[in-house]
Amino acid sequence: MAGDVINIGDSDFQKQVLDSQQPVLVDFWATWCAPCRAIAPSVEALSAQYKGQVTFAKMDIDANQDTPQKYGIRSIPTLLLFKGGKVVDQIVGAVPKSRIEDVVRKNL
Repeated sequence: MAGDVINIGDSDFQKQVLDSQQPVLVDFWATWCAPCRAIAPSVEALSAQYKGQVTFAKMDIDANQDTPQKYGIRSIPTLLLFKGGKVVDQIVGAVPKSRIEDVVRKNL
């Protein structure tokens, strides 16, 4: 399962997310954020389950500040689902895996 989630930054956000041909779920997180660490296993598991259908990515908001600011990320974890280069759904806070999967499934 590990390795299915890609790490992205401000420099490759356009290519990896906005230009993607498939939906991309971006997990905005930070190393010091306990709720972010709590949902990480769910994001990893879903990335394996939906491999080839949805790209799962993580962006460290401390190392990359331009993109989170552009999308109004105020609290973490925040998950944004992009489709066709646009935000189509959002989840804020530590939520159950089933909630994340519902968002992914309805946007396939």
